[in-house]
Amino acid sequence: MTTSKWQPRLYALILGLIAAPLLLGGGQLALLGGSLYYLIAGVALAGVVILLWLQRREALPLYAAIVALTIIWSLWESGFDGWALMPRIVAWLVVGAWLLTPIFRRSLKPTESQTLFGLDLFKWRTLTFAFGAAILLGTALHSISPVNIDPRFQTGIAALPEKRLSLDTTKFSSGWAHWGNDEGGSRFSPLEQITPANVSNLKLEWSAPLSTNAEGKTSGLQVTPLMIGETLYACNNLNETFALDAETGARRWVHPAEGVSGRSCRGVAYYKNPGATGACAERILTATNTAKLVALDAATGKLCKGFGVNGRVNLLEGMSKAPEGYYHVTSAPAIVRGNIVIGGWVTDGQFWGEPSGVIRAFDAITGKLSWAWDMGQPDQIGAPPPGETYTPSTPNSWAPISADEKLGLVYLPIGNATPDFYGAQRREVDDRYSSSVVALDAETGRLRWSFQTARHDIWDYDVASQPSLVDLPAPGGKTQPALVQLTKRGEIFVLNRETGKPIHPVTDVAVPQSGKVPEERLAATQPFSNSLPSFRNPEVRESDMWGITPLDQLWCRIQFQSMRFEGTMTPPGTTEFLMSPGYVGGMNWGSGSVDPERGVIVFNSTKLAFRGKLIPRKEADREGMKALGDGATGLEVGAHAPQMNTPYAIKRGAFMSPLQSPCQAPPYGYMSAVDLVTGKLVWSHPFGEAMGMTMGTPIVGGSVTTRSGLVFMGGSIDKMFRALDLKTGKELWRSSLPQGGHAVPATYFSNKSGRQFVVIAAGGSQGLGSANDVRLFAYALPK
Repeated sequence: MTTSKWQPRLYALILGLIAAPLLLGGGQLALLGGSLYYLIAGVALAGVVILLWLQRREALPLYAAIVALTIIWSLWESGFDGWALMPRIVAWLVVGAWLLTPIFRRSLKPTESQTLFGLDLFKWRTLTFAFGAAILLGTALHSISPVNIDPRFQTGIAALPEKRLSLDTTKFSSGWAHWGNDEGGSRFSPLEQITPANVSNLKLEWSAPLSTNAEGKTSGLQVTPLMIGETLYACNNLNETFALDAETGARRWVHPAEGVSGRSCRGVAYYKNPGATGACAERILTATNTAKLVALDAATGKLCKGFGVNGRVNLLEGMSKAPEGYYHVTSAPAIVRGNIVIGGWVTDGQFWGEPSGVIRAFDAITGKLSWAWDMGQPDQIGAPPPGETYTPSTPNSWAPISADEKLGLVYLPIGNATPDFYGAQRREVDDRYSSSVVALDAETGRLRWSFQTARHDIWDYDVASQPSLVDLPAPGGKTQPALVQLTKRGEIFVLNRETGKPIHPVTDVAVPQSGKVPEERLAATQPFSNSLPSFRNPEVRESDMWGITPLDQLWCRIQFQSMRFEGTMTPPGTTEFLMSPGYVGGMNWGSGSVDPERGVIVFNSTKLAFRGKLIPRKEADREGMKALGDGATGLEVGAHAPQMNTPYAIKRGAFMSPLQSPCQAPPYGYMSAVDLVTGKLVWSHPFGEAMGMTMGTPIVGGSVTTRSGLVFMGGSIDKMFRALDLKTGKELWRSSLPQGGHAVPATYFSNKSGRQFVVIAAGGSQGLGSANDVRLFAYALPK
């Protein structure tokens, strides 16, 4: 073969490897009722392959025609969305670049005719004209295409309101006294030293390791430290507890590990015994991932011997038997009216009959059980009688808890009944409280009210965000006590926290009913908060499919067209179904941060679809899908689940391409602000970068809002810690972290230097990539 033949024929073989999957996949997609573009492009590319093999120059305008067709189709589907256009167009330009080189064109035989409609097909001005016409046509088609309405904007957009209410200074301190700063989980600080005008001067003041392990291995870090006096208190995923100097980060004491790696510790709690002095008059309470409630002297880190048994309370007492790790605690306890109130994590999806979701309160001084709310036995206030247990398999509350000391109420976000994706065996009590927020009397544990955010939840839409308590303006110049509940469904519910009644109207909307397994029952309607912005995401369409290249985008389209998807809350079944939003949210445990003077909430949300399929028990048994045994690590979250003692297991996971890119187009994560009074969106922007461009990455963590008008947020997978303008959401400052800051920051005032500090824990994430070095990073303005 001569050199002139070798070059185009080798190129033809390369293009043939692309044309084949376009033809096969495009044909399959067309048969499924999807886009015809890939089939047409595959046929045309096959024509280019043949012409190149014959060394015909006609291959060049034919390839140019494919690019022009691709431009028209891409703009028609996506408009000028850069991230959506990239996998559609860039690969064609890169692959075809060699065709334009003089050396390649000389290897092709001359053609008898070089014109079409009087235009020279091999001149740059012809290509410019063709591509310009393609852009105009694609733009015109996009302008008349049906709009996929984003429910974020369903109530309209308004500017950040002026301050409406006076700040109740008794609720806030210059430190950080609770996981959410105040008992109501506002994540708001009254500090004003760091402002939008000077935040660009913020510098790293110190960093401190949060591990005694030389390599810092704790499988990620999600803790928000408390700041009491001049000391920071924090834990890691081994339940090592640390006390650090708030000014310098110097370690004051460390209490050794109370847990095993792989399970989160998001924070600790602080309690001061009124009138007491000496050891343990001030104490740190931590509930561990080995199901222990531990009390430590705040000054020394030593166990408080008068609490429980030598400083510990065994939280497995009264629980039904289960393998180690099936019940543990990941979120900070709540302390209200002298009681330590805790829920607990119950391992997802292993078997019906897992440990109870009982809510318990323990005396903060003695560790004795004050009350228990077992929803299966609501009249049983104390521990179960000998030989009995709390009701197994009831919905649990693993997320952070809020409290109102004045009203004497504690507010719990309730999870789903185990297992998550099959509910035919659920009892009436499970269906009443699953995926709800409940208010309990803080002194007796008796139920005051409950509000359900998802009925008969078989999508794992457990309530993961801490309820945010805020007072809102009411008619007649009065205020009303409100509770804002963010949900993994992406819905925002605003309730009166005294009564549980909606402040913003909630509408029952019919949801899909087809595709379920015969044994299952479904709720005919679900509650939607259409009077507020919704972050359930626009309805997923084939045109929303993404990928790094046209080929994995084609694969995603075929998968999408093969699945059942009738909109949000499409029922699980034995044919594959799509969940949008997926079971990571919407909004997750990072919760929201509130400006109580303006009545605005700021939060992060995720836009990722997940896929799932129920597997009949016999098939699951053949595949060896069994419940985790002793030594469960908690890493089963989001993985396939056996759902033993039910007829079906579940295979589930993020909807990803073969190249492990999401099958949905970016953005995947947003930061948003919502006016809780008018119900309007203030702003909403993609959050997080990739390749130096704003992409909107998946987010794990939460935000802090300050009175000066700043929002501090880490959480994105680009390992950046940022400050945003509360007014616009615009980024004002950033600092690179060595690992992901997948936690909620805290801010406090240090009397030693007279400066406001902002701290964030950074140590990666189990789900987004763990790291070895787990540290607390503190920032302040220069002295």
